Amino acid sequence: MDLGASESSGIMGIAYNNLRSHLGRGQRTQIYDISQVIAKVEEPVLDRIGADAVPLLIEPRRWKSWTLQDGSPCEIPEGLNITSREEGGWEILRDDGTAAAVNPAGSYYFDPINPPLADASVPQDIEDGIEHLRSFDWPSCMDEDYEDLGNKARCLHEETGRFVVANLWVHVFAAGQILRGFENFMMDLAADKALAHRLMGRLVDCYAERVIPYIDAVGPYVDIIQVNDDLGTQNGPQLSPALYREMVKPYHARLWGMIKKRSSKPLLLHSCGSLYDLLPDLIEIGVDAINPVQVMAANMDGDLLKREFGDALTFWGGGCDTQHVLGGGTPEDVREEVRRRCDQFAPGGGFVFCQVHNIQPDVPVENIMAMYEAFDELR
Repeated sequence: MDLGASESSGIMGIAYNNLRSHLGRGQRTQIYDISQVIAKVEEPVLDRIGADAVPLLIEPRRWKSWTLQDGSPCEIPEGLNITSREEGGWEILRDDGTAAAVNPAGSYYFDPINPPLADASVPQDIEDGIEHLRSFDWPSCMDEDYEDLGNKARCLHEETGRFVVANLWVHVFAAGQILRGFENFMMDLAADKALAHRLMGRLVDCYAERVIPYIDAVGPYVDIIQVNDDLGTQNGPQLSPALYREMVKPYHARLWGMIKKRSSKPLLLHSCGSLYDLLPDLIEIGVDAINPVQVMAANMDGDLLKREFGDALTFWGGGCDTQHVLGGGTPEDVREEVRRRCDQFAPGGGFVFCQVHNIQPDVPVENIMAMYEAFDELR
């Protein structure tokens, strides 16, 4: 069972404050993923709910106080350049002072804005903006270095007794959407393929410079390496399988193959939405486990996934639907959902229990606890 071993199997800061208060455990709410406002789950909370996994995160060396949208306290990276907006909400600024993300008034989350390569029109423009690729998924406010990460990984391995998940992230497809802008990049994939190839190729080049020292530092101490790339929507993949194979798959294969060869560790892919049509391709290029297993998306029901892919994939998630049940149901609805999903995914192994994606701020603590109590009874 997992809570918080990745930034997509975790809990939003407001919900974490509520859970901490209910359990009477934990002391600090540290928000390490500011875009999703995801909290680092503390060891006493992991102990109380019986979690078996723990994340290796790229973090700041120092933190500063901040206030969540409901007025409750938290900490955020000290070096994060965040400023309030006149019209309400917050903005995150890049090192050059331009706004990278906005949290509108009344919203919980930060949306990316001002894509730095929006005006790129020829491959040379990608080269001119290469610093944006080099820092993607490792912003300057996360100032731990490889030695810090190696020492932390060793401590997690030796002292927690938990399965250590290396959160490496390294988006490719989603990085293109954020760097170029969603509309621009989706058009590139169809109508300006040379530009899309240059962007993804150079992005993987930049990631390669990071992957080698990262794995050399943490590889002996971690049990699985997580990479991220949202490929699905509620109703199907964002790209047709044919376009995925032509444009994106070669870069996934190169990057993920490098990670697996260097580390000899299994690969956990985070991708939201309906992945059914792409799963054969993902398995072929080295994916061993998927998260969050969005069971309410098209063709993602547990019986189908387990029957067709259970011999090749571990399902890390899918344990409780978060779109309708965890936040909108009763505690008994939650218990029934957990029983149903465990009946689907657990036979034969290859199942790590957690809810679908992160626990949202409006989820009642009673429902959170009902989920863990139901799973504890089953295992």
